[in-house]
Amino acid sequence: MKQLTAQRVAADGLTEAFGVARVGDARWVATIDESWFGWSGPFGGAIVALAVRVAAEAVPATSVRAVDLRFVGKPAGGELLFVPSVREAGRRPRIVAVAVSQAGRDVAAASVTVGHVSDAGPGDILDLGDPVPGPDGLAQYGIPAEIVPIGAHLDLRPVDGPLPLTGAGEAWMRAWISTREPMALDAAYLGLLADCLPPAMFPTLTAPLAVPTVTFSMNITAPLDDPAPAPVLVHTRNISTSGGWSVDDTTLRDRSGRLLASARQSRRVVGWSAR
Repeated sequence: MKQLTAQRVAADGLTEAFGVARVGDARWVATIDESWFGWSGPFGGAIVALAVRVAAEAVPATSVRAVDLRFVGKPAGGELLFVPSVREAGRRPRIVAVAVSQAGRDVAAASVTVGHVSDAGPGDILDLGDPVPGPDGLAQYGIPAEIVPIGAHLDLRPVDGPLPLTGAGEAWMRAWISTREPMALDAAYLGLLADCLPPAMFPTLTAPLAVPTVTFSMNITAPLDDPAPAPVLVHTRNISTSGGWSVDDTTLRDRSGRLLASARQSRRVVGWSAR
C-alpha cells in the first residue's frame, strides 16, 4: 500500500478532518488522530462516517439510503484501510460492503445501501417532530476535551432532557449538534453525529462507564438535497438495558423538524457488576 500513490477525494470538511485518500483502484485510507478519540479510543461515529463516505465514492451519482456496521475489533489511533466491494441489489440499488482494517487486523464490517432518489410512488410522508427551540441562543455544553477529546470538535447545545452523569430518572438526551469544522450535511455526516451524544443511559449514572458500541445501523429518511453545513437536532433514548447489553434509538432532524435519519446502536455494558 505504501508504494501506491494516494489521491485525495473531493475536498470537504470530513475529508480534511480525517485525510481521506484513495490508494490504488479500490482502496481508501483515513486517519483518526487522538483529537477524535471518544471515551476509550477512536470515535466510533468517525468510522461509521468514513465507511459511508467510501461507499458513496465507490458508487458515484447515487444516494446513501442505509448503513449497517459491526465492530469486530478494537481500533487504535492512526491510519485505517477501507476496502469497498459493490454488489447489485435489483435493478438500481447497490449494496457496498466496506471492510475496515488496521495494520492487517479487522476492525469493522459495514454494509451500505445506495440508490437513486426519484419522484416515483406516493408523495412525501413527512415526519415532523414536536417544535423545539432552535440552536441560536441556546447555551453550549462543553464536553471536557481532557476526558473526551472529541468534545473540542463539537458545538453541542442541549435542548431539554437530563444531562449526562446527573443521576436522573430518565435515560434520554436531545441537543443541537454541529462540528466546529464545517462539514457537508450528507449521510456520512449524519452517521458521525448519530454517535456524538453519550450513551443514553448516561443521565441515570453519576460516574462514567464503558459502554462500547458493537452494532450500528442507520436509515436515511429524507433527501439530503442541501449539503450546506448546518446544526442537526439529535435525540437519543435508551430503549433497553439488561443482561449486559444496552440499546439506544436516535433520531436526527433539521431546523424544520423534518426527520433526516434514524439510527440504532447495540452496546456492551462493561464493568456493571463491579459498580
